Amino acid sequence: MPDPGVLLGIEARFGAHAHTHAAEVAVGGAPPGPPSGPVAAAGAIPVDVSVPEDGSDGDLIAQHAEEGAAAVRTTNAALERILRGPSGLGTASLHLARREEPLAPPAPETPVEGNPIPGLYYHPVPEPDQARVEEVSRRIKEWAVDEAEVYPPEWEDQFDGFSVGRYMVACHPDAPSIEHLMVATRLMVAENAVDDCYCEDHGGSPIGLGSRLLLAHTALDPLHTTQEYEPGWAESLQSDAPRRAYRSAMEYFLQKGTPSQVDRFRHDMARLHLGYLAEAAWAQTDHMPEVWEYLAMRQFNNFRPCPTITDTIGGYELPADLHSQPAMQRVIALAGNATTIVNDLYSYTKELNSPGRHLNLPVVIAEREGVSDREAYLKAVEVHNDLMHEFEAEAAALAAACPVPSVQRFLRGVAAWVDGNHYWHQTNTYRYSLPDFW
Repeated sequence: MPDPGVLLGIEARFGAHAHTHAAEVAVGGAPPGPPSGPVAAAGAIPVDVSVPEDGSDGDLIAQHAEEGAAAVRTTNAALERILRGPSGLGTASLHLARREEPLAPPAPETPVEGNPIPGLYYHPVPEPDQARVEEVSRRIKEWAVDEAEVYPPEWEDQFDGFSVGRYMVACHPDAPSIEHLMVATRLMVAENAVDDCYCEDHGGSPIGLGSRLLLAHTALDPLHTTQEYEPGWAESLQSDAPRRAYRSAMEYFLQKGTPSQVDRFRHDMARLHLGYLAEAAWAQTDHMPEVWEYLAMRQFNNFRPCPTITDTIGGYELPADLHSQPAMQRVIALAGNATTIVNDLYSYTKELNSPGRHLNLPVVIAEREGVSDREAYLKAVEVHNDLMHEFEAEAAALAAACPVPSVQRFLRGVAAWVDGNHYWHQTNTYRYSLPDFW
């Protein structure tokens, strides 16, 4: 459970942003919120701001309750779930709002393909807008095949089976336009091209991975060098599919993202590449990590670059000083960790059927804790669930401590990404099937 003392510190640090928002409203500015129309968040619900009666943990929240209330009233079902947060003795001060009965998860409009993992804690989402899915899928294939030349024709079935359009539409329900969705979709395809071609099935190898990743990273974080040597570097960005994909996807991202959003993405991509290198080093030395070591690697080799730019894809900005706060960074890290364990669980049988030994959480638990494959898999489900509960508790605490519109919307966006990520894994029966453990 988050420490109330820490929350008071968060409130103090975020106070200036709450005052700024109050001033904007006072002079007639409307607080930003989700876009209206067919892509708006479903089910805006009126929410009251509650403050502990003794004032012990609520004095600073009370100062900004009035100005924060307008932002809170625009919340959707995903944020309502976050704002509910933990339950039980001693958690009342963490809630911005309470309901007698929890909201029912949104019912899909049509039956959802695939089976969820039994016992996995997740939130169902409605089927993503089909028109958007089709348009994003058409555009991304055109970009990947013709413009960036990421995939050769013989990989077409695998590209189609990835269903990246459905993935990104499900993860970004508040995106104001197709082009905003395309920013996330190109980056996702580029990241997967690097993983496939440098690390995994399509020619990947741990040998020399560091050099390949460093040179590819310069497509995201450009080289600043002399006029004599700049042309050689620029030419290198066209030398293979991963670098072409990174360069092109980054050019589009620069058109939508602010400088701080772009730089935060570069930072998280460096984290991702560091995780790739750790796993490659273990493969070269045939090292089976301890469970905690594996989880440390997965905190870097994970989905974090995707939810961390949810504000760019939503067409707004979470200011850099709010994004960099330790409380926000913890929420983002927990979201990335939970969604990555989802990938471990759904891809388990796919990886077992692939050549070589693939590390995933169930495999590491079975090896290091001396349990059966079934027991290890079920233990990994528990680890995921613990991470999800911690993510929701920390997000609820942060939402209560900082009633600032951009923070509230960003937390909604991260929660939507977590839910959309599970939806894609569950429904992607082309790639994934469940083990027979139940």
